Amino acid sequence: MNEKKTAGEKAAEFVEDGMTIGLGTGSTVYYTIRKIGERVQNGLKITGVPTSQATAVLARGCGIPLADLNDTDTIDLTIDGADEVDPALNGIKGGGGALLFEKLVANASKKNIWVVDHSKQVEKLGAYPLPVEVIPFGWKQIMKIFEEKGFRPVLRMKNGQPFQTDGGHYIVDIRAGHAGDMVALGKWLDGLTGVVEHGLFLGTCDLVVVGDGESVSMREKPRETGNRS
Repeated sequence: MNEKKTAGEKAAEFVEDGMTIGLGTGSTVYYTIRKIGERVQNGLKITGVPTSQATAVLARGCGIPLADLNDTDTIDLTIDGADEVDPALNGIKGGGGALLFEKLVANASKKNIWVVDHSKQVEKLGAYPLPVEVIPFGWKQIMKIFEEKGFRPVLRMKNGQPFQTDGGHYIVDIRAGHAGDMVALGKWLDGLTGVVEHGLFLGTCDLVVVGDGESVSMREKPRETGNRS
């Protein structure tokens, strides 16, 4: 069975009646949403908070009632994917371009579960390009700063045009494997004018559901993993 499908469907078992659920974006959590939709059709009562327009379309098609984050008091659980996960359950996210909305929903949630296939597990973050969401005005100036830092920035493109997020921003993918201290890197990016958000999710995830062959394993966050970023 597809590892993404195995992990995604397993995570749907954590959804309970009456919950408000953050619905992530990506190819693995796609299966979670489909499975949640099946449970809704069988009587499960939940409300979903989507992290992207694509997820909203998928969830509506599955019959899942939706609410906007601004109209939501509490999110009980968010289930999302990840591009890399280290042993402390820190991760890189944003390969699908929804990192800003994903982080807003994650930070508003009581618990966060990530669903991944086994290839997303790494000993050290940084092999996967780190997405940085930037405003379109002055994006070349931000690229120059990244180039000076040796991050080899690449403006994400789609159909010959700069990729635009649901928030109307651009994404610059950088190679940050040599940065070393990811907490320090996250703080530096947070303070960089023109950067809206970055794909470092540090201290966010509580549980990872991993698809590996025909089986599923789970990893809980170790204690004292730092603050969210």
